[in-house]
Amino acid sequence: MQLSDTDIKRGMDRSEIFIEPYDENRLQSASYDVLLGNEFFIFDKHKIQVIDPKLNLELHMTKVKVKDDDKFILHPNQFALGVTKDKIGVDDAHSCQIDGKSSMARFGLIVHTTAGYIDPGNNLCITLELYNCNSVPIILYPSMKIAQMRFYRLLTPSTRPYGTKGLNSKYFGATGIQASQMHKNWGAGDWQGN
Repeated sequence: MQLSDTDIKRGMDRSEIFIEPYDENRLQSASYDVLLGNEFFIFDKHKIQVIDPKLNLELHMTKVKVKDDDKFILHPNQFALGVTKDKIGVDDAHSCQIDGKSSMARFGLIVHTTAGYIDPGNNLCITLELYNCNSVPIILYPSMKIAQMRFYRLLTPSTRPYGTKGLNSKYFGATGIQASQMHKNWGAGDWQGN
């Protein structure tokens, strides 16, 4: 069941939902607006011929840090990783989903290409999968409203929340931008994990 603004506030009071820093003005009727952080990862296209999930692709990416009063320009058909300024989390009886804001979508910005789900038990700054599907560049500013979180109550609490030993929870508790960790699955006996 998706939570309303009343449910989200109640969940925070009960330590079921975690939002840092929390701003009442960003609470919507059934979602919470999150802000864009200052870090981006871009692929070094001039150094890489192909993306191989077996390799640590962070070695083929450049981290870009943007000052609070500066901007990041996402060019047409460009993909970059970004991160939320906010740290968002849920207990083992809730999950949440990050989605784009309609205002940003109307510019042609996609904020997550597929991975918008936050597992029960995780609490992190969310890595965004930014893509400009427009034919003109889009300017992104640190601290702008970039996406919105929807929260859900599970029918029963998870018995193995994210971060549980043995789950291979590579993105647990992240406080900054993270490139794909798929390469860690090879040799771990689970090459199909997330």
